[in-house]
Amino acid sequence: MNSPPAPRLLLVDDDLALCEALRRALSRRGFDVRVAHSAAQAWDHAQEHAPQYAVIDLKMPGGSGLPLIPRLKSLAQNMCIVVLTGYASVATAVEAIKLGATHYLAKPVDADQLVAAFGRAEGDPQQPIVQQPLSVDRLEWEHIQRVLVENGGNISATARSLNMHRRTLQRKLAKRPAR
Repeated sequence: MNSPPAPRLLLVDDDLALCEALRRALSRRGFDVRVAHSAAQAWDHAQEHAPQYAVIDLKMPGGSGLPLIPRLKSLAQNMCIVVLTGYASVATAVEAIKLGATHYLAKPVDADQLVAAFGRAEGDPQQPIVQQPLSVDRLEWEHIQRVLVENGGNISATARSLNMHRRTLQRKLAKRPAR
């Protein structure tokens, strides 16, 4: 008796070590994992082997992983897409979900968290509300991210909108988000 084929998963991240670790872990959990290190490479893989699942890094060389979401959804509307990022912000989370992502996770993440995220197609009304207000540094980060999204990712336009020197903005964007 033949067993059903393993579900196809596309893993897109520029961090080679993380990709290899997640590839091995997700393969052990029964997925047929294809790895891509750029959005262009991911698109090529997706067209060849239409995945049922995708894990997309938000920030990669050559641009954001966000534009890849609707392209993948055009191949398979029911594809489950999880956006993974070390630069989490409310603005990018909202955009990822609007574009069709199923879930949005902040790094570090393990394979069990990803598999759990694939199983969550609906929101959780029991999600606890955090009582701690955001720090001033985190509020600044969130505001910069929102304005960056409003300007379509254009750093020069964002710097003008924030009345900030472009290099100062680039330095702030290069840092990890404040907690």
